[in-house]
Amino acid sequence: MGCSFSKQRQRLIGHHKQEEDPAAVLAVQTCFDICDIEALYELFKKLSSSIVDDGLISKEEFQLGLFGNSKKRNLFADRIFDLFDSGKDGVIEFGEFVRGLSVFHPAAPQPQKAAFAFRLHDIRQSGFIERDEVREMIVALLSESQLVFSDDIIQLIIDKAFQEADLKGDGKIDPDEWQQFVARNPSLLRNMTIPHLKDLNKEFRNFELSPDFIEDDIRNL
Repeated sequence: MGCSFSKQRQRLIGHHKQEEDPAAVLAVQTCFDICDIEALYELFKKLSSSIVDDGLISKEEFQLGLFGNSKKRNLFADRIFDLFDSGKDGVIEFGEFVRGLSVFHPAAPQPQKAAFAFRLHDIRQSGFIERDEVREMIVALLSESQLVFSDDIIQLIIDKAFQEADLKGDGKIDPDEWQQFVARNPSLLRNMTIPHLKDLNKEFRNFELSPDFIEDDIRNL
């Protein structure tokens, strides 16, 4: 059976010329086919109506889908939401939702995943990953895991990461250094792939991220 996209669903994707099939446009722009996009719409519809049925995912609805709690604040959820919200209007439209999830598809190229991970860690949006940003990520990860590490251990983790990644020695990691770092350590991106995303049969709450290079450093201490 083929996949069809209703007029109601087409309106959620965005403004396109009348003769264009919005689902086909998204299929060209992402790693999903039209049937995948049909299934993603069902997930989007569920999330976007979980608090206010307005066809848009608010930050509270996004957090509700991730954690089952719209009030829980999480640095990673905030950063992912901000990256999905390409229009920077405080909500995620269907097209943004599909394009955002595409980077986590198993078929998405590694450089694309690495670039998204870089932007995730570039909290200040300065074009670099700096030590204080890595510290924020570590503290958020530890808090989420209900772990407590001393400041000395946290500093050791930061020093180790920058010793390997900061090739210029200028105290910050630029996009090129990050891409080289990831190329040498591909396991850093394992949470950038959701294995079952191509099947679209998992609950949204399984969509989780954590900074793996920090986790690996913690385990190796």
